[in-house]
Amino acid sequence: MSRLRLPWRDETGTSVVELALIAPILTGLLFAIVDLGKGFNEKLLLEQVAQRAIEKAMQGVQADPQTGIFSTLRSEAATEAGVQESAVVVKYWLECAGVSQFTSYSKMDEDYKKVCGAGVQYSRFLQISLEKAYAPTFRMPWMNVNAQGNVIVKARAGLRVQ
Repeated sequence: MSRLRLPWRDETGTSVVELALIAPILTGLLFAIVDLGKGFNEKLLLEQVAQRAIEKAMQGVQADPQTGIFSTLRSEAATEAGVQESAVVVKYWLECAGVSQFTSYSKMDEDYKKVCGAGVQYSRFLQISLEKAYAPTFRMPWMNVNAQGNVIVKARAGLRVQ
């Protein structure tokens, strides 16, 4: 009678059953991690494009020598990032005694070239912002997707130039 085992007391194969129960959860977690990694990669690429654009401005590198250095940054950054120019914002401004002289994007050149009063501490800044739509493989409720199912990835780089 000792050789006869009852089937509900037999524990061989339980690890296979446990693995079968937990494998879908582990697979889903793996896919989520890969998807997040791809999204962070997109963000890093955008940050690198913004930083390279600022480096170009500081070195005076421009595609068209007939135009100002800041006017070509937007199109060059958009080309490098693979986005439309409307997704790139180039902002440069003057601050006099810590107060921004920026009024609007249409008057940005005029505001940047202003001169502060005598004895007033001044500084000039350059900032580049980019946005790109990232389409995650899997829709997760906590990822803040828009109506098209994309996550808007944003990057910004700035520098005091004077």
